Amino acid sequence: MQGKLEKQKQDFLDACRRIGEYDLLRYSSGNLSCRIDNNRVLISASKSWLAELETGQISLCELETGKLIDGLKPTIESSFHFGILKKREDVNVVLHFQSPFATAIACSKKPLDYNFGIIIEVPVYIGTPGLVPYSPPGSTELAENIIESARKHDMIIMRNHGLVTVGEDYNDAIQKAGFFELACQVLLTTPDPVFLTPQQAEQLRQVGSG
Repeated sequence: MQGKLEKQKQDFLDACRRIGEYDLLRYSSGNLSCRIDNNRVLISASKSWLAELETGQISLCELETGKLIDGLKPTIESSFHFGILKKREDVNVVLHFQSPFATAIACSKKPLDYNFGIIIEVPVYIGTPGLVPYSPPGSTELAENIIESARKHDMIIMRNHGLVTVGEDYNDAIQKAGFFELACQVLLTTPDPVFLTPQQAEQLRQVGSG
């Protein structure tokens, strides 16, 4: 059993390093969690730098209660991680990230006024993002809003904060974050963007759900 847990921790570390390599966060921003069995979750420790995470900065917690089993105190935003994992049986990984272009849109006046159907990967892998209003990090209000939004959305924009995405595994969550960042970069840097038509977007959504 111990050998299996050590392998799961190494996979967690590898995912954190890749998140950093793909430029999806800065410094101590962002956090990651992964369901490893029916009632245990690996989650990054409070104030840790995800891209430079070490084994001792991985917290092992009970999913149902949030109780710390081993390691340091988990991220202050652990409540929405646990809440999403409890509500979404199809989700095993929750990633909070703050990539540059996506965060810029999260700080814009009307982030959902953007048409994210600018690259094919958005309708295929992500769908329509949700939006939650600003609340202080770690607050009950923020956690409740994110958990509720995650019932219907795989990507959640947190106003003036950043993004939360979910996945079946690490690759799924990282890919969604990366594609959303790319879409936001195209939107903010292309002078005269050409968008997918509603019909094209719907065809792609069917591909993604198939």
